[in-house]
Amino acid sequence: MKIVFMGTPDFAVRSLERLIAEGYEIVGVFTQPDKPKGRKHVLTPPPIKECALLHGIPVYQPASLKNGEAMPILEELQPDLIVVAAYGMILRSDVLQFPKYGCINVHGSLLPKYRGAAPIQRCILDGETETGVTTMQMDEGLDTGDMLVAEAISIGENETAGELFDRLAVLGGNVLVKTLAALEAGTLVPTPQDDAASCYAKMLSKEDSPVDWTRAAQDIHNQIRGLSPWPGAVTMRDGAPLKLHRSVLAPDRTDETTGCSAPGDLYAEKGRLFVRCGDSAYVELLEVQPQGSRAMDTKSYLLGHPVEAGERVAKL
Repeated sequence: MKIVFMGTPDFAVRSLERLIAEGYEIVGVFTQPDKPKGRKHVLTPPPIKECALLHGIPVYQPASLKNGEAMPILEELQPDLIVVAAYGMILRSDVLQFPKYGCINVHGSLLPKYRGAAPIQRCILDGETETGVTTMQMDEGLDTGDMLVAEAISIGENETAGELFDRLAVLGGNVLVKTLAALEAGTLVPTPQDDAASCYAKMLSKEDSPVDWTRAAQDIHNQIRGLSPWPGAVTMRDGAPLKLHRSVLAPDRTDETTGCSAPGDLYAEKGRLFVRCGDSAYVELLEVQPQGSRAMDTKSYLLGHPVEAGERVAKL
């Protein structure tokens, strides 16, 4: 079975590596164009391109699939199947219908929940305790195709989106291999999605970053870990933004023990940093990043940024 693979970030790399390890014939890889990164705007290839070139697989980087640029390439490659994992481009109907077995997508959620661009982060932001990976037979809708194989995993109470991303990437490769094995054996049973049970995971932006300390501690903790590593939850301290990378809930802290009285009040003790939230519960900050600096644990941060009595952080 000849396969064309379409993907872009690290999440997709794990699936491509599993296909290669299992001996599938990958005749080409489609990914997004190289993009400038960093302060020097160095043109950088997507992770999936680096993986494909390492294994000698031809790479194609059309700027868009809307203009039919992909079809001549597919006609030359003649794939039996297209596998898509976090590609970031919408496939036209002629692309979807071209291969013998259509197009199979590896999606980082338990469909029909969290269709869309940011399912891994949004499930943490919403306080979900379980997620997973679903393979589906792609159609012209947004993650609406029939489900093929799904596997669930639990989400750690302090797990960040970055950590969950890595675990789901590995799971995605496993689920994909199981899907293709069932396809080849003729045992794959597509299951229609229940649209009534669906929700949409829209793309993240820096507008998601500002922390409102009047919210409940659990919601703020979910925001911090759900936006880590990007775009990051952000608060204001001493007139400058402070990015928050890691936190835990602090049930052992109360207004009586901290002397705090309002949302956003800071309390430091023996290298530990706490913030009072709107429900009178506390979040302990574990890793932060001052503007223009690297990320650091709060003990290191407090050495150069001690907390003054009555100090408060505020919404950006």
